[in-house]
Amino acid sequence: MPDQLSELLTQNIALIVLAIVIFLAVTSAVKIVPQSQKFVVERFGRLRSVLGPGINFIFPFLDRVAHRISILERQLPTNSQDAITSDNVLVQVDSSVFYRIIEPEKTVYRIRDIDAAIATTVAGIVRSEIGAMELDQVQSNRAQLISRIREALANVVDDWGIEVTRAEILDVNLDQATRAAMLQQLNAERARRAQVTEAEGKRRAVELAADGELYAAEQLAKAKRVLADAEAYSTTALAAAIRDGGLEAAQYQVAIKQVEALTAVGQGQGKQTVIVPAAALDAFADAFGMLRGGKGGGA
Repeated sequence: MPDQLSELLTQNIALIVLAIVIFLAVTSAVKIVPQSQKFVVERFGRLRSVLGPGINFIFPFLDRVAHRISILERQLPTNSQDAITSDNVLVQVDSSVFYRIIEPEKTVYRIRDIDAAIATTVAGIVRSEIGAMELDQVQSNRAQLISRIREALANVVDDWGIEVTRAEILDVNLDQATRAAMLQQLNAERARRAQVTEAEGKRRAVELAADGELYAAEQLAKAKRVLADAEAYSTTALAAAIRDGGLEAAQYQVAIKQVEALTAVGQGQGKQTVIVPAAALDAFADAFGMLRGGKGGGA
């Protein structure tokens, strides 16, 4: 009876041990990887495989999960470094980098401190890129500078199994002396622009005045030309009248003008005495006679 109990106890213990072993084997063989992680599996200290999200199976007791790597996007702390532009201006650049791990086996076995390595690499690239640009270009072409830094950084970190998603230049600071010099330059530039604007305004005013005088001269010349044409036409008409009607027609026209002139003199306002020379009276008489003769001839 005691032998049977002992044998039964031994069998129970063996079953319990077997159950524990099976449980441990299943537990170590089945690995559930979260969506945001990847597992690096080693066998006897050597890389075996990389497990992706979901249910995965490994060889129990031989394989082990050596590293659990997050594949979420990471942001490095803001890094500040000094740089000198091509026109010898010292600037302090604040930069930040965003990256994510895409090949954990490279990140684990090729670099010890990935964050420090990226920060050092970014500092070197920023100094190199800013050293090839002038200060005005750094301030105005920041997007181009960021693009060049991102491309250079992507080429360097490719062996580390990461992807640089963003690289940002947060700020470009200048020392106090440089700020004061730039402020003086800005004020001088504003004063120069104001002087240029004033000079251009005066020049425009002179141009407009000259244009006005030229326009007046052109109009006066046109008026004189019209008068000259009218006089020429009158002379031509008189010559034609002399040619067609003879000298009497010309004298008739002159007589009419004399009569009109004497009539205008007699129409003055107020009481006045008009002294007319004898020659004028004779001319008036001749004109009157010619007028009567002209009327009679017409009759």
